[in-house]
Amino acid sequence: MRKLLSAVAVALALVGCGAQPAADARETGASASALVPLTIQTAKGARRYSVEVARTPAEQERGLMFRTEMPADQGMIFPMDPPRPATFWMKNTVLSLDLIFIRADGTIARIAERAMPYSLDLIDSGEPVAAVLELNGGTAATDGIAEGDKVSWPR
Repeated sequence: MRKLLSAVAVALALVGCGAQPAADARETGASASALVPLTIQTAKGARRYSVEVARTPAEQERGLMFRTEMPADQGMIFPMDPPRPATFWMKNTVLSLDLIFIRADGTIARIAERAMPYSLDLIDSGEPVAAVLELNGGTAATDGIAEGDKVSWPR
């Protein structure tokens, strides 16, 4: 029992100071949660990705921070219910990312391309959104993703 209490105390101390265990799946680039399919209907046709869903406040706060790699066809989506203005930054984010802000009707409101790793500059949605999708930097341009395109995923 004493060992269990000590382990809990250490875990709480780590969370409290923001330290991350070295074996955390997000640091190694491995997926800590199941991937779901996501499709973006573009002028070039349907683009398909597999994304992690950041559902909890802790998952949303952590996002893709500390990841050193992410496969080209993967990303992370941050659902927001109810829709609201969203602001992101790249603190502790190693990868350059495209942030795609998605309205409640599934259309893309704004794309912030190639967000700079480690930047503390705020990236704003510009309007209330129902989700934010993060893909590898440059994916939006390469795959022809544009404002107004339609995004769908299982909610």
